[in-house]
Amino acid sequence: MSSVPPAKFFVNRGIVSSRTDLLNVLRPLEKQTVAYRYYRAHELVQHGLGWVERIVANEPETSTFFTPLSICLNVDSFEHLEFETRPDQLLTYRLVQGDEAVVIDFAPAGVTVGDAVEPRQLEFDTSGYVQMELLGPDPIEGEA
Repeated sequence: MSSVPPAKFFVNRGIVSSRTDLLNVLRPLEKQTVAYRYYRAHELVQHGLGWVERIVANEPETSTFFTPLSICLNVDSFEHLEFETRPDQLLTYRLVQGDEAVVIDFAPAGVTVGDAVEPRQLEFDTSGYVQMELLGPDPIEGEA
């Protein structure tokens, strides 16, 4: 019998704490749009949508940051990651550090996730307007 413990086994949900597991679970988010919610002591502090630019490990000089333009995740910024599969077969990620947590949902185009509202093209309501076509003077007979 082997004395080496088997690798951990996850199906659709789990809690990972090793740097390698965090990196592997988060890797599909790279170059994707995600909805994020930042909690401190279980209270929602910030939320938004952003583009995951980078996911790094072993780079202590690289910070984790969330902005609508760019997100960088350093797996060393967190104690552990909790993940679970949503009914739509996409994942929800919860990155935890002490009493702070960032919840991340993959946000495919056209889908609103959680409290975040996906940006969309501004719409102009034209229902109260009438389109008019202005014509020049009537042509004189015989000139046409």
